[in-house]
Amino acid sequence: MAAAVLRSWGRVALKIGPRRATAISPKCCGGVRQKSTVQYVTRPDLPKLAYRKVKGKSPGVVFLPGFASNMGGQKAEALEEFCQSLGHSYLRFDYTGCGASEGVRKECTVGSWKRDVLFLLDELVDGPQILVGSSMGGWLMLLAAVARPERIAALVGISTAADHFVTAFKSLPLEVRKEFEEKGEWTVATKHNEEGSYTVSMDFLQEAENHCVLQGPIPVTCPVRLIHGLKDQDIPWHISMQVADRVLSTDVDVILRKHGQHRMGEKDDIKLMVYTIDDLIDKLTTMV
Repeated sequence: MAAAVLRSWGRVALKIGPRRATAISPKCCGGVRQKSTVQYVTRPDLPKLAYRKVKGKSPGVVFLPGFASNMGGQKAEALEEFCQSLGHSYLRFDYTGCGASEGVRKECTVGSWKRDVLFLLDELVDGPQILVGSSMGGWLMLLAAVARPERIAALVGISTAADHFVTAFKSLPLEVRKEFEEKGEWTVATKHNEEGSYTVSMDFLQEAENHCVLQGPIPVTCPVRLIHGLKDQDIPWHISMQVADRVLSTDVDVILRKHGQHRMGEKDDIKLMVYTIDDLIDKLTTMV
């Protein structure tokens, strides 16, 4: 479980040690509890959003999935088990056009998914929340924290993909970019779906530029924890370092997993995520 932790840029330490025995149930990493049921929330003139919710005390935890992912992944499931064991509220959901939610994914944008997150924060949860964002969800958690600072108790990014689509496209050779621009869409190879690739439109990319956060200071002052794998072949780990450098918070830890992959779905990866959130809950409740 060793992970290098950069404590607010001041020193490097190994984050290994005992945890609260009552805080982390073995079930949160592979056991069986009664799952929450899928529910739907309606919005005027917008697609219904599917979600699962566990009632409990504050601070609550909200999980934001990655691009084209859904609320049924291992990390989302493990967090529900964990929050149930502690008695804290928990919300996981599918973005518009993803999973069980209504809508067409190809018609969605970073802005529309940000709107989904803000709607759920405004309508489905009470009190301060710890946002846990996976990949693109890490980008969206930053946008939500800027838009709703009073609602956010802390942020936990897993392989945070801040600005990813925009910076990755701009890093392509000019002739390749022009080819995709003429075609009107960008096809990206991936090992995370059966098709072996996904496509994003030029309209999607242009809209995403409006939501980039890494060009300057990010007005986020709550505690921030960023977990990233050094073997991540999708989102370079230095993106998490950039996020840590740009947020205004002075309570920032970057945790680098030497053999961690992008999805951070191994048992020890999930334990690290749970331990990190456990520490945050302990810190936040102690402060109160």
